[in-house]
Amino acid sequence: MSARKLGMVAFRGLQLVFIALVVAHICFDWGYHVLWNCLPLVLAYAVVTVANRWGGAPDSPRAAREPVEVDPPVTGRWSALNSPADRTPSHGVHAHGQTYAIDILAEPEPGARPAFRWLWPLIRRPQDFPAFGAPILAVADATVVRAEDRQRDHLSRTSLPGLLYLMLIEASVREMSGTRRLLGNHLVLDLGDGTYAAYAHLQRGSLTVREGDRVHAGQPLARCGNSGNSSEPHLHFQLMDGPDPDAARGVPFTWRGIGVPRNGEIFEAPPTTVALG
Repeated sequence: MSARKLGMVAFRGLQLVFIALVVAHICFDWGYHVLWNCLPLVLAYAVVTVANRWGGAPDSPRAAREPVEVDPPVTGRWSALNSPADRTPSHGVHAHGQTYAIDILAEPEPGARPAFRWLWPLIRRPQDFPAFGAPILAVADATVVRAEDRQRDHLSRTSLPGLLYLMLIEASVREMSGTRRLLGNHLVLDLGDGTYAAYAHLQRGSLTVREGDRVHAGQPLARCGNSGNSSEPHLHFQLMDGPDPDAARGVPFTWRGIGVPRNGEIFEAPPTTVALG
């Protein structure tokens, strides 16, 4: 087990110890100061801080290499969020191989996507968003090494109360439950040369491939969903140097004909042709 993987396992374990101590203190009225309950939580965040530094440290040629050019994973009109073109790590942490990850949202036309609301509606159905059900494509010829599509597509968290719930409660529970609960339904493709592509928050039951399948660039793989740690239907895409997000480092990418769109930038991904053979 790699040091980064061990660090993430220890982080989740210490969080569970903290919860167990709090429950035990309430139920059994143990005779020690309640602040001692917080020690595992402090240790947990110390561990994950170190793990995050390992995750992005350029201590190998693989971690410091040039961006890998791949095809875009979608077609049509989309916008970028949490883009590595604006900062790295793009999502604030190196953990889970997401140093250079990007989120993209379907924008078929101005105003087609429901806007963020401060209070109401608290939640929306995933079907209200144009990204939901959009085809997700292979970015290169590759082999499927991970495939998960049994998790439900939940309601959006696109109001202030919903977003606070996601950030303060739901995200922590999902973190303790493991990477698969953060990614939701997801795919990992082996692109060769030590590069792996991860697609997260896919629609339940939409995967058209299984582990071990060989796929071709432009081939439909699944549909965009709202599973896992997601505020609204969108695609989370990243390249990594290993198949396990807990142990992998992020790898920079660039999309052929597009580059890396910046936060809020609208881009148009052209239709792709699947080259069979």
